[in-house]
Amino acid sequence: MKGRWAARLALLAGAAALVVLVLFAGLASLLLMAVGWAGLVATGAGVWWMLTHTGWLRALAALLVVGAPLAVLFLYSSAGLLWVVLLSAALWALAVAAGRAALADGDARGMPERRTARPRRPFLIMNPRSGGGKVGRFDLAERARKLGAEVYVLDPDRPRDVAELARQAVRDGADLLGVAGGDGTQALVAAVAVEHGLPFLVISAGTRNHFAMDLGLDRKDPATCLDALTDGVELRVDLGYLHAGGPPERTPGRVFVNSASFGVYAEVVQSPAYRDDKVRTTLELLPDLLSHDSGARLTVRAGSVTLDGPQAVLVSNNPYQRGDTAGLGRRERLDSGELGVLGVEVTGAADAADLLVRGGQGRGLTELSIRELVVDADAPEIPVGVDGEALTLATPVHCRIAPRALRVRVPRHRPGVPRSAPPMDWRRVRTMALTMGRAAAGHRSG
Repeated sequence: MKGRWAARLALLAGAAALVVLVLFAGLASLLLMAVGWAGLVATGAGVWWMLTHTGWLRALAALLVVGAPLAVLFLYSSAGLLWVVLLSAALWALAVAAGRAALADGDARGMPERRTARPRRPFLIMNPRSGGGKVGRFDLAERARKLGAEVYVLDPDRPRDVAELARQAVRDGADLLGVAGGDGTQALVAAVAVEHGLPFLVISAGTRNHFAMDLGLDRKDPATCLDALTDGVELRVDLGYLHAGGPPERTPGRVFVNSASFGVYAEVVQSPAYRDDKVRTTLELLPDLLSHDSGARLTVRAGSVTLDGPQAVLVSNNPYQRGDTAGLGRRERLDSGELGVLGVEVTGAADAADLLVRGGQGRGLTELSIRELVVDADAPEIPVGVDGEALTLATPVHCRIAPRALRVRVPRHRPGVPRSAPPMDWRRVRTMALTMGRAAAGHRSG
């Protein structure tokens, strides 16, 4: 019912947006739309030139990025039609929001969970530096010990192999492994849990906690994650694997719980100067990386699709939602059994403008869902960002997904995964609004 009325509101608001333009601007409405599109194209081209040039050319491009939208607003205002454009834009935004809400209505199915016995010998690894000191601030080690867990707090001055710590705990009889730390550490210990078929506990004590967010855990209070030790349920989630230098059957795999990034981002974060001055280092390196004057040239083979020379490739453990800004970087499910692949290949200002105007439909953007793929390069090794860790891997890099390989124990009562609305699809919205209406009318007449 809610979906039907949201779809009708979307159609009504969309029609009103067009009516306002035509009614108050007349034929000038066509000129208004042309000026707006021209402003977007100029802004997109300016962004590309700003990223791929240095010196005075970058300065001029920055002026274009700022000046193009201001010039469009000035022209609208001078014609006395600024209020028409703003009202029409507001109605259109309402139409899109209502349409996406209609498409999302009724699709609230989460990952299946099951009750399991309480662990008797849980073993937890905690990083006191992670998340700015959340382990100490929330007294996680002492709380876990009171619940019967054995806790190993890492010493920042004496690095340890967390995977080996986990394996030793298994040899000593641990029946659950867990981590309070960043996603990179989570991935290393999760791999050991999979090796031994043990459940895994995620404690959201990292900085960003992407994995914890997509499991529906409380990221503000990591202590609530410990409730899973006494009142928990189990989820079965997928894991991503990277096999460097050869196929999976010949090379050991590196687990990732979130994503592996290839190309520009991975190259930038491995620069020695990046840690001291992130913005300056990025701006200095981007021109050569985007134009392929430096860095490895990538080739991606994903089934029948081949990407030749993309500047950036993101391979994720399950596809990320890209329906809206809030949904960027969020996965509503971790058990789809597919990798998400996002490739960006921008060859010039025209492609950059097309991406800005058309968004996810731009010709420079490739989005796939697939079980496995290969990332190769014209270099024997390439930098890769794996769950926030900067690594260097031998090529080719084989990426695959292991469906529902990891048993994750989570609290029975938890915030849940925030839902993001799907991308707008006017055809589906129209069908929902009209077909449901006809069905309801037919039911009443019968």
